[in-house]
Amino acid sequence: MAGWGFIAPALILLGLFMIYPIIWSLWMSFQVGKGMNLSFGGLANIERLTKDPVFLRALGNTFTFFIVQVPIMIVLALLFAVALNDSTLRFRGLFRTAIFLPCVTSLIAYSTVFKSMFAGDGVVNQTLMALHLINTPISWFGDPFWAKVVIILAITWRWTGYNMIFYLAALQNIDRSIYEAARIDGVPAWARFRYLTIPMLKPVILFTTVISTIGTLQLFDEVYNFTAGSGGPSDSTVTLSLYIYNLTFKFMPSFGYSATVSWVIVVLVGILSLIQFLVARDRRSA
Repeated sequence: MAGWGFIAPALILLGLFMIYPIIWSLWMSFQVGKGMNLSFGGLANIERLTKDPVFLRALGNTFTFFIVQVPIMIVLALLFAVALNDSTLRFRGLFRTAIFLPCVTSLIAYSTVFKSMFAGDGVVNQTLMALHLINTPISWFGDPFWAKVVIILAITWRWTGYNMIFYLAALQNIDRSIYEAARIDGVPAWARFRYLTIPMLKPVILFTTVISTIGTLQLFDEVYNFTAGSGGPSDSTVTLSLYIYNLTFKFMPSFGYSATVSWVIVVLVGILSLIQFLVARDRRSA
């Protein structure tokens, strides 16, 4: 009893601020109506999802960011970690700090810098024109394709260093005698990376892939700051999280429907994480 009394406050707070909101949001997802005028609607919100063009656009955009950005970020983080784990490399600490620094940069500050860089008369367009790669400035935030590109670049720049730290920590726990033995046996560098490094880092790669998947499916901050909350141009960058925000705080409040969209993210995260675990398990058994 003394033990239960000791952890009871923590359990009460956990239930009050975590378990209860989750259960309540699930109940809200079956409510229809505007504002606080809600009533039980059964599966009406789920049916509405299938006919909502903005939701389908947000779902497609979120998957685009996920499919394109996560692999790029994981591969870059892995390559940076392997390169910066080389004991013969000079200024390793400086390079590690430089790559990790974006993770702790203020979101507003870096969004402002990116918007300035990719403005019509920004440094990116000026540089591309000076190199004669383009003749006229690119409307980075006015074109659906380039707007996605800028957001992917921004997310990759900010979060690659975060994943790199996990790989660096894992690499430093690998017995270096394994690499020495492979080097003595004449195994080339690419083969050591392919057949030694990647298999030994597989649990960490799975972990970073799962957390990156969760982060990308919840993508909100960059899109909101770059497009002033519009998800433009023409909803080309709107994500599920931004759509939930707009449904709740920008449009006429539709709490039940926004809760339903929120649970779509929960289901997607669960499915994609399960797939990634199954793929990793199959590869181990193979």
